[in-house]
Amino acid sequence: MKRAAIYLRVSTVDQTTANQERELREIAARSGLEIVKVYKDHGISGAKGRDKRPGFDALHRDANKRQFDVVMAWSVDRLGRSLQDLVGFLSEIHALGIDLFLHQQGLDTRTPAGKAMFGMSSVFAEFERTMIAERVRAGLKRAKDEGKRLGRPPVAPETQEAIRKALAGGLSVRKTAAKFNVNPSTVQNISRPFEASADATAS
Repeated sequence: MKRAAIYLRVSTVDQTTANQERELREIAARSGLEIVKVYKDHGISGAKGRDKRPGFDALHRDANKRQFDVVMAWSVDRLGRSLQDLVGFLSEIHALGIDLFLHQQGLDTRTPAGKAMFGMSSVFAEFERTMIAERVRAGLKRAKDEGKRLGRPPVAPETQEAIRKALAGGLSVRKTAAKFNVNPSTVQNISRPFEASADATAS
């Protein structure tokens, strides 16, 4: 009998995972799967990263230990909010020899149809990455054409002078950056203006 893990997530604290869990357990029983562990993230958005979803993080860690053979979830949006997230997770568990079952999408990578659907999702994820990159490039070009300044705003001359005085007084780059709420690299460029200009000219 294959071992299965269930992953459950709801976005708000007033929602419950009970219905999802009950139905997935029934499906597992009909499919001859033994539920060995249930992972839950309660009141956490799917847009959050793995580090902000303790249940999802534990699922990843136990997958690496091969503690189950199949991951079951109610729907694809329980795992993440983007196609890239799904494909990344799929690729990770696929490399470990673990299958995925998504109830709402009818995806089961134990079947030939499920494996084919996984292949297509990889294609669409690549398409999504390309479209995002194109939108970013178009947005940057539009901002440049409109005369908008890109990158960090310039540091005011009086602030630059205050930074130089702080450095001359023996304050470290990091402490000076914290004091004036600027990036340490900005402090270094102000302390070495000629080197910064040379770098800009070379690039």
